[in-house]
Amino acid sequence: MTVLNNAITLSNTVATPIIVPDNQRQVVYLHNLTKSSNEYIHIGNSDVTLTNSFHLDPGQTVELQIPAGDSLWAMSDPDGLVVGVLQMQNRD
Repeated sequence: MTVLNNAITLSNTVATPIIVPDNQRQVVYLHNLTKSSNEYIHIGNSDVTLTNSFHLDPGQTVELQIPAGDSLWAMSDPDGLVVGVLQMQNRD
């Protein structure tokens, strides 16, 4: 198993890829690193916007299972928020 970690600064106008496609299923933990109220990380596919997405509240952490071949994109509201990413790839 390969473990990767990253902190990615996001835009409020352009979606950023945070998990790229892999040939194996990936387990991903995402954490909204802001502690200020009403500052959200929005996640979804490459068409994610601030209005069509699932959002992470300030300080919230979620676990996601990303199927092989899929990607995950994100935006922030407001601009410049950081999402923490812990990614586990099965390489056995």
